[in-house]
Amino acid sequence: MDYDEIFVLVSQYSTIRSIIALAASQARNLHQMDVKIDFLHGSLKEEVYVEQVEGFEVQDQKTHVCKLKKALYGLRQTLRAWYERIDDYLMKLGFTKSEVDLKLYFKVEKEKPHFGSLCG
Repeated sequence: MDYDEIFVLVSQYSTIRSIIALAASQARNLHQMDVKIDFLHGSLKEEVYVEQVEGFEVQDQKTHVCKLKKALYGLRQTLRAWYERIDDYLMKLGFTKSEVDLKLYFKVEKEKPHFGSLCG
């Protein structure tokens, strides 16, 4: 359906610089995390079929295709599926999404702001 549409998940440089400046001005520590298995945990909303992988074809059914149950690395839908999942999770934890940069989430607890950014 959306094969021609590309979803990119990269924070704006101005957002990253602002977070670093804010942390430096308040003498706070920053922590960065890289999620390496993010694409394996997205659920697909639409039905996606792929050809059988070479070397793993079912002998008498080589013309059959496989229906994916989960997102697969390399699909255009995968990043969007993962983003929707992490967005739901962060919102349930009480984070607020920035109106300026939709990859920036923040949460204020006891007057101490917590920031998180989904950067690519």
